[in-house]
Amino acid sequence: MPKQKTHKGTKKRFRLTASGKAKHRHAGTSHLQTRMSQKRKRNLRGTTTVDRCMEKSIRIALNNNSY
Repeated sequence: MPKQKTHKGTKKRFRLTASGKAKHRHAGTSHLQTRMSQKRKRNLRGTTTVDRCMEKSIRIALNNNSY
């Protein structure tokens, strides 16, 4: 049986924590931020965890590896 390959797009966007949750960067933080309020930009900093309904599919796409 061939091994399952890691989905490269998922690998670039998500990372698994030690407890198995998926972390990701907020959307809309790369450019065009002049029209955003300071509060909005401040709240988009850092990373957040993915909703529980998506964790399983992300874990399958990453083949249970944390990159």
